[in-house]
Amino acid sequence: MRNTTAEWQKLDREHHLHPFTDPKALNSKGTRVITHGEGVYIYDSEGNKILDGMAGLWCVNVGYGRSELIEAVHEQMKELPYYNSFFQTSHPPQIELATLLAEVTPDGFNHFFFAGSGSEANDTIVRLARHYWAVKGQPGKRTFISRLNAYHGSTLVGTSLGGMKYMHNMGGEGGSLLPGFEHIGQPYWYAEGGGMSPEEFGLQRARELEDKILELGAENVAAFIGEPIQGAGGVIVPPDSYWPEIQRICRKYDILLVADEVICGFGRTGNWFGSETFDIKPDLMTMAKGMSSGYIPISAVGIHDRVAEVLIEGGDINHGYTYSGHPAACAAALASIRYTQEHDLVHQVREETGPYFQAALHHLAETHPIVGEARGRGLMGALQLVKDKESRTIFSGEEDAGTVCRDYCFRNNLIMRAVDQSMIASPPLVITKSEIDELIEKARLCLDLTAKDFGLM
Repeated sequence: MRNTTAEWQKLDREHHLHPFTDPKALNSKGTRVITHGEGVYIYDSEGNKILDGMAGLWCVNVGYGRSELIEAVHEQMKELPYYNSFFQTSHPPQIELATLLAEVTPDGFNHFFFAGSGSEANDTIVRLARHYWAVKGQPGKRTFISRLNAYHGSTLVGTSLGGMKYMHNMGGEGGSLLPGFEHIGQPYWYAEGGGMSPEEFGLQRARELEDKILELGAENVAAFIGEPIQGAGGVIVPPDSYWPEIQRICRKYDILLVADEVICGFGRTGNWFGSETFDIKPDLMTMAKGMSSGYIPISAVGIHDRVAEVLIEGGDINHGYTYSGHPAACAAALASIRYTQEHDLVHQVREETGPYFQAALHHLAETHPIVGEARGRGLMGALQLVKDKESRTIFSGEEDAGTVCRDYCFRNNLIMRAVDQSMIASPPLVITKSEIDELIEKARLCLDLTAKDFGLM
């Protein structure tokens, strides 16, 4: 017999600890129980139809309920539900997926290491980069430089790579921060650019990397890692001057450049990868989320030929996971990528739905009293909530307009995410223009309700 919502909530409260959640606060209010999904919509146990403006967690690119993915996984489970790649073995889905990734990733990426999540992929990056430098006779090059407010996962290494202080401080101040990880400022012009132009600010923030390398000594720095657009940090789109300068500095001081494509990859920004959108030429790339549209967990590290040739000659790679290249996960990823190709979703995002979505967001920024800025690329966007547009005065954390607006979205059957004082949207790549209109209409309603709460409408 099917449980009621109250029964599910009771069992959830008694047996389940949720990620990134205050368990006591959640238990007092009860979880929303999601039962099924179709296209860009999810449905809860009360029968509410909810527009998923976050594609799950930035990942359900092809939408819910795609028979192509479901059947591919079903057939693979019948044929070979599991085998590992430790014992000098492989299997067809893993081989085919690596081959297909070489086709869709930027030129020079022809080798891939599989894992189960973006966090695991970023852990792998650290080990491979340090191994690379050791093979080249420079074992002292071990330190990674990232950015404040960056997100690279929630394992201990992923947390340390990332620049979110509240994650570092779980377990006491700095309790989740490993040695060998440094951070520089983020390219967040609207909140931190002051009187500088975006171009001036982009150069200033990029040159913090050079300052940090000189402080640490280039002989001690392995790599710089960055998301093309900082996703979980609030869809922070760097000024045009930023990435060219970052690349110049990495090449000047001979450090590896790592693009974290976990969110930006597989069409989200209107190209197959965010690196192409910003003309980044990385040495290593991490990818996950949209790779399988979230249907089964899988991730990969893409290794450029200039790095792969060193690793291949460098002896044992003593690293891996039980579920690296899981057959059913590879089948899901193959089906998701092929669906994206066959339905020309990347072109659709770049030429049609992405520009339409961005124009709608920018119209909100121009016309709504508490939206100071719209930013994004493709089907990835943010609305900056402000008390005063003229002075770029953002709501304080104590006021927390973001959480107020998020809760209004929740009540009005729209999933948008609040990151600090920004509202984030990242809908499935299959979203239509009429569904974008619905998303924007609901977002405007929730912005209106939020503005009224703060006496600004």
